[in-house]
Amino acid sequence: MKKYFFLLLLLIFIAFSCDKKSKIEKAVEEIPVKIVVDRFEKAFFETNPKELPKLKQQYPFFFPVGNDDAIWIEKMQHPQWRELYAEVEKKYSNFDTETNQIEELFKHIKYYFPKTKIPKVYTIISEMDYQNKVIYANNMLVISLELYLGKDHKFYEFPEYLKQNFEQSQILPDIVSSFSRGKISLPSDNTFLAQMIYAGKELYIKDVLLPEYSDADKMGYKPEQINWCQENESYMWRYFIEKKLLYDTDQKLISRFINPAPFSKFYLEIDNESPGKSWCVDRLANGSFFYGKQRGIIATIIANGR
Repeated sequence: MKKYFFLLLLLIFIAFSCDKKSKIEKAVEEIPVKIVVDRFEKAFFETNPKELPKLKQQYPFFFPVGNDDAIWIEKMQHPQWRELYAEVEKKYSNFDTETNQIEELFKHIKYYFPKTKIPKVYTIISEMDYQNKVIYANNMLVISLELYLGKDHKFYEFPEYLKQNFEQSQILPDIVSSFSRGKISLPSDNTFLAQMIYAGKELYIKDVLLPEYSDADKMGYKPEQINWCQENESYMWRYFIEKKLLYDTDQKLISRFINPAPFSKFYLEIDNESPGKSWCVDRLANGSFFYGKQRGIIATIIANGR
């Protein structure tokens, strides 16, 4: 009898959660958002070099002071840049789908962050700077399309762990990552735990702004990498606690477990099987670790920590 009672409570909780989510999504749908996308790469590569002064006047923020016009003209005409533009145009000649997705994202952003101003969106072809695929600043959103051609594209000479995120599906998560940097306060101390919480807050923002995205897409993981982290989560937490890493201020821990990398560095045989940027680390802030096996581990942290 007790078993059925708890099952009934669970069903009621699920129904309540779904209804709450449905109400939120209905409210989100009613928020008016209009995204305007300016295709700078089209304007740049389809402009006659003689018209460069006019282009610079129209887009002054894309032409740093001090660069001679000859540099831009050479870029306009260089065969490799022309080929890259052709590849971007082949994949993104029509940007309507992506524009609609960005509008949906900003409806969610306006719901949770009502004071946010809708930015002007620019697409560009940049220098393959994988650390700045998307830049959100000064009411501008700049998306470097050359880094979303698909992980197997012939132009990519990057490690696999980076290339796997050069997919169209990563545009929105990358926008949220850039947006979240302006919303999350930097850690108040240099402990590993503070860095973990900071990383987890970004993932929490992705949870609420990208409700239809899987954990794999939000993290930029392959499904098998998520599975590995779920299966080994308790072992990873036990490792952090036994090695007394949570309140350690060694900054190397960030590159070992938080920053993107080919694998996490436990210095164990399992390292090559593990993905970089451990899933359980980013999950810390949104509370998922309070369930299941992690309850006992967190209790240990509270008892022995701060």
